[in-house]
Amino acid sequence: MSQAVINQVVMGQAPLITLNLHQPLLSASGKMALQVKLDIASGSFLTLYGPSGAGKTSLLRILAGLMTPEQGEIVVDGQVWLDTDRGINLPPQQRSTGFLFQDYALFSNMTVKENLSFALKKGQNKTIVRELIELMELGALRDRKPSSLSGGQQQRVALARALVQQPKLLMLDEPLSALDSTMRQKLQQHLLAVHRAYGLTTILVSHDAAEILRLSNWVVELEQGQVIGQGRPKDIFSHRSVSGKFQFIGEVVEITQEGFIFIVAILIGQELTRVVADQAEVEGLVAGDRVLVASKAFNPIIQKLP
Repeated sequence: MSQAVINQVVMGQAPLITLNLHQPLLSASGKMALQVKLDIASGSFLTLYGPSGAGKTSLLRILAGLMTPEQGEIVVDGQVWLDTDRGINLPPQQRSTGFLFQDYALFSNMTVKENLSFALKKGQNKTIVRELIELMELGALRDRKPSSLSGGQQQRVALARALVQQPKLLMLDEPLSALDSTMRQKLQQHLLAVHRAYGLTTILVSHDAAEILRLSNWVVELEQGQVIGQGRPKDIFSHRSVSGKFQFIGEVVEITQEGFIFIVAILIGQELTRVVADQAEVEGLVAGDRVLVASKAFNPIIQKLP
């Protein structure tokens, strides 16, 4: 059993997906091979992280059945979706997946409700459409067409549509990348809400460390088609953090108490730093607060910003 699965079993999660894939790819830097072996725990919110061209989107497309690898195997809940040695390759419509691209691809001639209803399977209970409209707060928009909606509203409609068939696996390819930071944070809350409400296993592609820390409980880091690291988000980003500055501004991600001291995890840009603080410094601090971190006699102090 891999260390990832051991960690996930400790977290009380059972493996849902096992995959072992090999696919030659052509990136901006030349030829490379996507060579990925992973176990993904049921109910996890996993992020694929890494530079552009690392193979993240290709991995999602293979899982969805939109791309066939040269060699590989995918097993989901005991069902074989792909086994190139045995000639098994389920088409996309037979895989229980929801896929949300950067381009929301809504039907322009249909209303919000009609976009969702169009995704229903034959004979499927239509109440799921009403449930999703309520959960995604789309009631006031149900009779409007996509051209009259903002980018954030279109994103919510596209997410709801991806969930209509109640997939086992939801895949998100940087769906919030074109939105401003305020809208991103609001829609991240919607993503978490649907992930929890429907007990999904979710795979997100993202370059945004803050987004990953807010949403994910597991990160797989890809580079040149290879898995170069995986673990809990705060561990992955803590290992990357080295700062020699005397002061900086960041966002509080997490506050934990260890005995009589507090450990404050602070996101500065794309890096996560942990700072030891006393009770007076953390009084009134919550995740999401902006703070100034400055050195005082070689020990950092934390001051909340308005």
